[in-house]
Amino acid sequence: MFGRDEKVSSVRLTAVQYIILVVFLFLAYGLWRLQVVQSEFYSAAAEKNMIREVPILAPRGKILDREGRVIVDNYPSFTALLLRDSSRNISADADLIAQGLHMDAKEVRDRVRRFASTPQFRPIYLKEDITPDELAFVESHRNELPELDTIMAHRRLYPRNGFMAHVIGYVGEVSEDMLNQPQWELYNPGDVVGKSGVELQYNNLLMGKNGSRQVVVNSHGKEMGRQKEEKPAEPGKQLKLTIDVDLQIAAEQALEGRNGAIVALDPRTGEILAMVSRPTYDPNDFAVRIKKGEWSKLVNDDDHPLLNKAIQAQLAPGSVFKIIMATAGLQEGIAQDMKVTCNGGASFYGRYFKCWVVAEHRVHGVVDISKAIYQSCDVFFYTLAERLGIERIAKYATMFGLGQKTGVDLPQEVSGVMPSEQWKIRNFKQKWYAGETISVGIGQGAVAVTPIQLARAIGAIASGGVVRRPHITNPTDFPPNVVPAAASDEVKIPIDPKNWEIITDAMANVVNPGGTAALSHLQGIDFAGKTGSAQTISNALKAKLGAMGKGKFKDNGWFAGVEPRRNPEIVVCTLLEEGEHGYLAARTAAQVIKAYVEKQRRTPSKMAKSDSKVEIGAVWNADTEADEALHGGRFVMDIPEKHAPLAVAAPGIGQRLGTND
Repeated sequence: MFGRDEKVSSVRLTAVQYIILVVFLFLAYGLWRLQVVQSEFYSAAAEKNMIREVPILAPRGKILDREGRVIVDNYPSFTALLLRDSSRNISADADLIAQGLHMDAKEVRDRVRRFASTPQFRPIYLKEDITPDELAFVESHRNELPELDTIMAHRRLYPRNGFMAHVIGYVGEVSEDMLNQPQWELYNPGDVVGKSGVELQYNNLLMGKNGSRQVVVNSHGKEMGRQKEEKPAEPGKQLKLTIDVDLQIAAEQALEGRNGAIVALDPRTGEILAMVSRPTYDPNDFAVRIKKGEWSKLVNDDDHPLLNKAIQAQLAPGSVFKIIMATAGLQEGIAQDMKVTCNGGASFYGRYFKCWVVAEHRVHGVVDISKAIYQSCDVFFYTLAERLGIERIAKYATMFGLGQKTGVDLPQEVSGVMPSEQWKIRNFKQKWYAGETISVGIGQGAVAVTPIQLARAIGAIASGGVVRRPHITNPTDFPPNVVPAAASDEVKIPIDPKNWEIITDAMANVVNPGGTAALSHLQGIDFAGKTGSAQTISNALKAKLGAMGKGKFKDNGWFAGVEPRRNPEIVVCTLLEEGEHGYLAARTAAQVIKAYVEKQRRTPSKMAKSDSKVEIGAVWNADTEADEALHGGRFVMDIPEKHAPLAVAAPGIGQRLGTND
């Protein structure tokens, strides 16, 4: 029974044959469906796998002065990219990549980690502004490192030595903290944006829109060809400033070697003609990526080179504030017939207050409002402050814009301080004491202003009471549908014409014989102004510090001047940190005023035309003897030597100047 062979049923055999046939038919149908019915779909999918999108970076818009001369331009450079759409292990290649690009391998891995959350099709900007040998490394390792590529970029080209640095600002890669802020939420890691100055203020205007092109790559990521379709980049819009480069140069020269600020503006329009802050920094250091050591040095510098002191230095204005006091006293009907005898000081509220002339072993004698201005008598203004009271002083100071932001279209402006009874209660929960008003009367105590605030206030008084908002760009120069950050609105404060004449005539005497800045007199120019000096620490503290206090904490020197004395075309405010005397600041401002007047007096044929432009490789030539005397040097924007020759030359900072009160 066990030895007999069992036969397979013919029915079963037939069933197996049919099953095998069905399987083969099913496979054949699937093959036919893939190769015939869906051939176009899978062909497109395969083509998509072979296409890589490469960004085309848009250059930022140029920055021009009021006459169309180029201040900030761009230069071509190459950036190394990491492509993450290949199958390569980038982390494993980090050592070789870092070696070829002269980087730290940890920096490469950290950068890959930082961009891990972004879409894989977006490349990582690994290193900007690479050198020719680094570019050669990328090209020679295409097969070995297919994830490494390069792209053409346009880097910012700024003037050398910090020329206009605080106005222009600088650019840098958008940080992770910035990306979490609403204004930057539409940007991507690696984008280069404005970080300060007009670069930040008008970033949306200056920053263009990137384009893209499609390239064909093989399975190793090597580029095999390009597609015809290309989305071109849209360059950023040009930005024309109200700055006059010739006047800016004069201001830079005047302040060279000193710490402080200069602001020159046209009080008729609010246009800023020049703005300087010292010490400065080189924005070219930020054009690629600043090193940590250099950044730390700038941040920790006691002289604060990153601070735009024209709009951010909050300091006591000293005797320049007496113009506000004179306006208040005359408008309130107190100062017209007021006469005070200055014997070197006077007592108020049980305390003796000295006049500044005591240090020179003299007195002012009998003083009226005019003499009090041009000889800057403290005793007169102590007395006027007592009669006005803090509320009326604060009222006029506030009307002329002190203790509040001017609204200038530059970022990070500060408001300053104008004390009052309410201010002290609000901030210190204390009542205001009458004795505090005496110090306020000469621009000391709690009063703190910025140079741009003081320039606007003095310009407004000399203009008969018209306060205009300062601005560094003109709305009329903007493209359609672009709204500027600040409009040139104005406020009119009625000033009696007689009072206006008294104040402006007295200001003119400041720079004439008998005035506190007689040595700053400009022959044939209707120059007027007010000097000031302000303590940086109290006399009591200075006495405790002894010799160190005298040498380190000198008074700040101030001057605010106009030309002409009434309805001026220009107002210049100068701050000299630890400049000691306002007459030194007056000399600095006088140089800017003189440069302005001389330019206005030139014949039309020698003046720069409104449509003139300075293109790459051109030189701003001084075409008169006055220019040659003023523009003693050259101020060049140098492109890095490793790239194609590119330079813009401009008259530059050449001479060192003295300082005074």
